[in-house]
Amino acid sequence: SSPPRPPVSSLALWALRMIVIALMSLLVARLVQLQVVEGAKFRQMAETNALRKEVISPARGLIYDRYGQPLALNQPYYQVAIVPGDLPPGREQEVVSTVSRLAGIPQEVILARLREVEGRQNPFVPVVVAEGLAREAALALRELQHDLPGVQVTVSSLRYYPLGEVMAHILGHVAPIYPEELAQLGGQGYHLHDLLGKAGVELVYENVLRGQAGQRLIQVDAFGHFKDLVAAVDPVPGSSIVLTIDATLQVQVARALKSSSKGVAAAAVMDVERGELLALVSLPSFDPNSLVLPAGAQEADRLLRDPHKPLLNHLLGEVFAPGSIFKPLVAAAALQEGIIRPATTYVSHGYIAISHPYDPRVVQVLRDWGHLGHLDLPRALAMASHVYFYYVAGGDSEDGLGGLGAERLARYAKAFGLGSLTGIDLPGEATGLVPDPTWKEKALKDTWKAIDTYSLGAGNGYLRITPLQMLVATAAIANGGTILKPHVLLRVIDMQGEIVRQEGREVLGKVPISPENLRIVREAMALAVKEGVAKEAQVPGLEVAGLATVDGPGEVGHGWFVGFAPAHDPKVAVVVFLQEGTGRQAAQVASQILEAWKAGQ
Repeated sequence: SSPPRPPVSSLALWALRMIVIALMSLLVARLVQLQVVEGAKFRQMAETNALRKEVISPARGLIYDRYGQPLALNQPYYQVAIVPGDLPPGREQEVVSTVSRLAGIPQEVILARLREVEGRQNPFVPVVVAEGLAREAALALRELQHDLPGVQVTVSSLRYYPLGEVMAHILGHVAPIYPEELAQLGGQGYHLHDLLGKAGVELVYENVLRGQAGQRLIQVDAFGHFKDLVAAVDPVPGSSIVLTIDATLQVQVARALKSSSKGVAAAAVMDVERGELLALVSLPSFDPNSLVLPAGAQEADRLLRDPHKPLLNHLLGEVFAPGSIFKPLVAAAALQEGIIRPATTYVSHGYIAISHPYDPRVVQVLRDWGHLGHLDLPRALAMASHVYFYYVAGGDSEDGLGGLGAERLARYAKAFGLGSLTGIDLPGEATGLVPDPTWKEKALKDTWKAIDTYSLGAGNGYLRITPLQMLVATAAIANGGTILKPHVLLRVIDMQGEIVRQEGREVLGKVPISPENLRIVREAMALAVKEGVAKEAQVPGLEVAGLATVDGPGEVGHGWFVGFAPAHDPKVAVVVFLQEGTGRQAAQVASQILEAWKAGQ
């Protein structure tokens, strides 16, 4: 007979029951977690691994000059992307290492890009980790793509600007969208690393140029390899843009300006009847191609730190005292108000003396740039006499002649568009300042004095304008008094080549000056080029009208020229600004510009 079994204690049975219950509880809890809590997640993963949605970037619209010369193109650009959700467990480092070796990109850069989007987007959305690959490197990776789960080699387009820095301040540039920009543009169909217009035409007409992204739904195997195309929506290319710019003239303006400039400079040519800008150059400039490359962010940071502000469009984004080129506006206002007639004569002894308003024993002296003698209006404007326009603005107490006064000076300056945005279709425009007694009291907590009025009459004092504002004002003198909105867009063309938008002339206002008084001013400006301070602007076979700043006392420290041609049938207006130059040099640049324009007619 078998020996008797020892009795099982009740304590041991109880412990065994507890262990079984605990194990069952853990199993039930895990089932609940898998089926209820994480069920949706695993279902999404299973579906995502079976069906994959991919975004197809649209081709960005091209940009042309008015005669069809390409200004912004798209070139083939090879990229490598990694789909984090497709990286095989345990082989992540191997895949990254292979991509790093073949693409010539440090592993740290690849890992940093993957961490950048971790938790921010679906893990099955491709992350671009290498850009601008040589064609050979891209093909080598493609050959190994079957052995590199999660790796995609794609060819996209890189924006290319054939004229480089010559067109930089008009075209602007594109660059990959930043995470913070993506957050601001949520719901507009952008994805991380999409290209976005960052400045110039590329920014202003982003919605026209970008197009509409497409999508495709594909079936993939467990390793993320393509099996079948399920559905697709083709991308819609962006529309192309034709600008008002004449690229040939633009190159010649840039060359003329650069040859005479030591620092900040700007020049532009505008059609006086339509407001179309034919050329627009700002110096110093930059190569926009350097900003669309992977190192573009670093290059942009370097340019931002440059004290000469190459990224700033100085033609419209910075303000300066105009000096003598403001005098045609003063002359027109004084004629209209009956302050002077063409034959009104003042004598310039080289200065005027003004008694201090609170102490007559103190005399303030405002100088002319020379002893110019007896001057009527045409001669005074042709010679840019400071003294003549001091009297026109502030009056002559000895002869009992009243001047325009500060309020009327300011009112007419504003009527010509000074101190206001022109509305140009480029970003970064500055407003400028037309001062008057109310402004000075409010801004400076000081009263307006007679010397302020005299200074304003010569284009000095607190007056600040952009070169573009002076171009618009000069065009108004040339065309009979119409203030036009300057613009660089000529038309928009869709992918079939059909014109879907045609930009026309836009009138912003009319200056309150009679045609006769504007004619008198135009004749005086023609005299300034024929035998006055702007003689350097002469062009053989083309009659030019204009005015330049002068060297000497009482003038601003910049070189300016404004004018138009032909003098008696104006077609174009021109402005030249040299921050470290003279009026004579600015007029010489204008001569080269107008000669180039004439050659193109």
